[in-house]
Amino acid sequence: MRLTPTERDRLLIFSAAELARARRARGLRLNVPEATALIADTVCEAARDGLRLAEAIEAARSVLGPGDVLPGVADVVTEVHVEAVFDDGSRLAVVSDPIGGGSLGPAAPGAVIPGPADRAPEPALRLTVRNTASVPVSVTSHFHFFEANPRLDFDRGAAYGMRLCVPAGSSVRFDAGGEREVGLLPIGGDRVAIGFAGLVDGPLDAPGAKEAALRAAAACGYLGADR
Repeated sequence: MRLTPTERDRLLIFSAAELARARRARGLRLNVPEATALIADTVCEAARDGLRLAEAIEAARSVLGPGDVLPGVADVVTEVHVEAVFDDGSRLAVVSDPIGGGSLGPAAPGAVIPGPADRAPEPALRLTVRNTASVPVSVTSHFHFFEANPRLDFDRGAAYGMRLCVPAGSSVRFDAGGEREVGLLPIGGDRVAIGFAGLVDGPLDAPGAKEAALRAAAACGYLGADR
């Protein structure tokens, strides 16, 4: 059976979550990886059952309490990020305070203190995108936009190595049959695209990577790949 990297990650989360369920059923308190997997799996299963993003996040917040985890776990697992497939497409779910009962104060060692809000960056590129599908499509903030839903029609070559210019964790919705303009920014860091739709699965700037990704996209029927 051939699986994409995203499918392999989903199976890994499910396997770890099943282990967490079995241990909790035996009366054991969960550690950090077990708690994280169970929360993430709850989001993915809720999405599979047809729940909306907000409903899936609420379901994940209710699956564990402080008494279900080892001491200190609630202080470590303060936020869980997982990308799940909803009825309107893949979306990033951010589950904040998923366990509750954490004791770290804002001045405690290791606490995350938000910095001042910065002015939103200007897009490096603007593209017009048309959704030719019969259902809405949502694309999350840090998804490699080049690999977004194949029924979205836009200049794929121009979008290579780019992501949406929107706040982290948010998304842009493209209504069925609709058209809208979006701003894009270059993907930062090491510029490695792993998973997504499997069109790159490696360094974005490697020699020949863009050309190979465009050929793969065209062969798979991605609109705009042949522009």
